[in-house]
Amino acid sequence: MTTISITISDSLHATVRDIVEHEGISFEQFILLAMAEKASAMATEAHLEARANRGSKEKFLAAMAKVGDVDPPNEQNRI
Repeated sequence: MTTISITISDSLHATVRDIVEHEGISFEQFILLAMAEKASAMATEAHLEARANRGSKEKFLAAMAKVGDVDPPNEQNRI
């Protein structure tokens, strides 16, 4: 485990304090959740960017050529 020390504005501290009191969680738990959420979002963005860079118009068109030329089902036939 690592301990960190941060400085935040009084207004942000008050806002977070109100949130954690309302949610019934600790200040530390809120910070950990926020960090995990941000890390996950950034990792997902990097993953999707890497996948996009591997793609090409030719590959897309080749995949689309395999799709049958049929009309979509009407609203009554949807599950």
